[in-house]
Order: sequence, then structure tokens, then C-alpha cells
Amino acid sequence: MNQTHLQLYADFIVKVGVNVQPRQNFIIRCPVTMPEFAHACVRAGYEAGAKRVIVRWEDDKLTRLHMELGDEKDLCTLVPSDLRSYLDFAEDPDGCCTLAIHAEAPEALAGLDAGKLNRVNLARRNYLKPWQEYTMKDRVQWCVAAVPAPGWAAKVFPDLPVEQAMEKLWALIFDVCRVTGGDPVGEWKAHVAKTKARRDQLNAWNLDSVHLTSANGTDLTVGLAEDATWEGASSVSEKGIEFIANVPTEEVFCAPHRDRVNGVVYGTKPYAYNGQLIEGWHVTFRDGKVVEHGAEKNAALLAELLSTDDNANRIGEVALVPASSPINRSGVLFYNTLFDENAACHIAFGAGYPTNIRGGSAMTREQLLEKGLNDSAIHEDVMVGAPDTNITGTTKSGGQVTIFVNGEWAF
Repeated sequence: MNQTHLQLYADFIVKVGVNVQPRQNFIIRCPVTMPEFAHACVRAGYEAGAKRVIVRWEDDKLTRLHMELGDEKDLCTLVPSDLRSYLDFAEDPDGCCTLAIHAEAPEALAGLDAGKLNRVNLARRNYLKPWQEYTMKDRVQWCVAAVPAPGWAAKVFPDLPVEQAMEKLWALIFDVCRVTGGDPVGEWKAHVAKTKARRDQLNAWNLDSVHLTSANGTDLTVGLAEDATWEGASSVSEKGIEFIANVPTEEVFCAPHRDRVNGVVYGTKPYAYNGQLIEGWHVTFRDGKVVEHGAEKNAALLAELLSTDDNANRIGEVALVPASSPINRSGVLFYNTLFDENAACHIAFGAGYPTNIRGGSAMTREQLLEKGLNDSAIHEDVMVGAPDTNITGTTKSGGQVTIFVNGEWAF
């Protein structure tokens, strides 16, 4: 890999994506297969003034062993230190920020009991919810980025030897993350400004709903939550610190009303869920709830996802991404949600972001539900945008606006 680009990428993610502040605690989650990149991020964190940099190593093979051989009851039983190990840093007077580095093999858990996986992951998410509130409500800066791993690279480029596949995936990530040109900070500054302008226009229209159609059969109307606001590119923490939650990001997104989603939508890319792929899927909504669904591959897994809890079969996000995004232009299917969701418009089953409601970060769960924001233990982004996707909006005054024409922004 290009070592200069690797350090530029790490520096950008830490100093601009996370935007580590002096004296903050900086928590990094990273696969054990990528120590060199973790070290580069640790260096960048300390250079930014971090008080402590804490690295939490993750391992696909170890996760599979736990899920395959561990007793489900024991795996669902967490201990206070699992939660306190995050909250102790979040509650530190100097605060914290966090970076999640993804490199999972898309089918690392293929063949395992999907129900067990779902129940164990649900138990963990529920137990860690007090920590997840910090990120879902932007109480801290957070960022999700990705680096190649052998299993992932082999899935993306199956015809290449693993080492060559790794090199090619590195080059592709550097390209779509605006690192290849040598000035990621400058290129991202321009990209964020352009995305913010589109976000501001969508908010100025005061939309009541958006309607998505495409030739594959998608015909979906998404009513928006009360006081919903569009967001895009960058976010701001409760302390006023700007950060970029996803690298890359091409989306402008909003909160649907949990009871006002109707129609059918077809997936346009496979979705990796719990280490397995769901392909050729579709869902039908009535009054916000999925009432019919199917998939060509792993239909039972889709059913598991949608039954995770009472609200997993509703959506918490609708996101607009043009077909001309760098990820889509690459022509590569990444089998990784972070990238594939930024290649196409998408929806998310499960929880919505409180920050997509005006004043939502300060609201209780009950207040957010009254606004129409969905609440769930999951937030699973699935891709629904096609090259011919058209999107129109209906304003609260009853007017019509054109948002997308043939997969591209109309303004």
C-alpha cells in the first residue's frame, strides 16, 4: 500500500473525521488484522492532543468461535465492566470521542444460527444502550471508517490473489475517500460545503413527504417525522465540535415518521447482516410497518432482522445519495454497508437519529416517539437507489418539488 496515503488517511479520519480535541479520551475499535493502521491512528490521536488513546481489538474469527461454541444464555449475559469501560471515559470531565474501524469479512459468520446471532447481538445492544445514546444523540464526536482485511478483499476481488486484492482495495478506498489526490482535507472541505447546501435547500422546502420510484418496481412514499430536519456530511456534538460520522459519506438524510411509510421498495445491492448476505430482497410497507417481504437469498435472515424487536420492521432513516457518487462510479460492490450505502439512496430499518428532529437531542424517548421518530435496538441501512431513481417531495403547504431525476440531484 502507499504509506503516504495511509498516513494521510489516518490523519484525516482522526483529526477531521473524529476531530479529536486536546485532553479528550480517544477510543478506537480496530480489527486485529490491521495493527499498522491502528498505530497510525493512535499517533494521530496523540498529535491532536488526546489525553488517552484506548484501542479495543476485534477479531472476526474469535467472534465466530464465540457464536458457534458459546452457550446462548451466557453470551447474552453481560457484566457491568462491559458498559463501564465506555461510560468511564464518556463521563470523564474531559470527555471522549470514538472511532470504529471496520474491516469485517462480509460472510464471516455464514452458516451459523441466524436466530442465535440476532438474540446475542440484541442483548449486547440493549445492555450498551446508555453508551450508544452518546453517539446516537451526538453527545460525543464519533466516526466510522474502514480498512481492507483479507476476507473482505477476497470477497470484493475474488479472482485475485489475496495480497493483490488487498492492494487493490486499499487503492480503491483511498480513491473514494478523497485521499489519492494528496489533499483530503481540502477535497473534503469542498465536498462538505456542497452537501450542506443541498441539506439546507431540503430543509428550506419544509417537506412533508418524499416519493421514490424506479423501474425495478420501487414505489415508496415516506412521510417525515414532525419537526424533522435533513442532515448531511458533517455533524456537531453537544459541545459544538464539528465531526464527520461516516468516512466516506455522500448522503443527505432525514427521519421518517414511523407510521407514515407506504408502498414497496426493492433492494438494489446485497446487504451484509450478522456476517451473512441478504440478496434480491424487497419489502412492502403499510402505515409505517413492513407487512410483506421476501429475498432471493437468506429470506429467513431478513425475517430475523425485521423481527429483532417490535419496531425493527419500521424505518428510522431515509437517505438520498446520487448515482454519481464516487463509490457508485467505481463500479465495485463493496459488500460493506459503510461504502455501499454511500453508493445509493437507502433506508434504515430500526431506530432513527434524535438529531434528525429539531431539538431532539434533549428529548426523552417518549417525546421523540410523539414526533414520530422510530425507536429500536437496531439501525440497519439497506440500499434502494437505482440509476433511474426519481424522487419528488411534497411540501407542508401542498406544493411539489423535484429532488432527483434519473438518480441525480435535480438542484
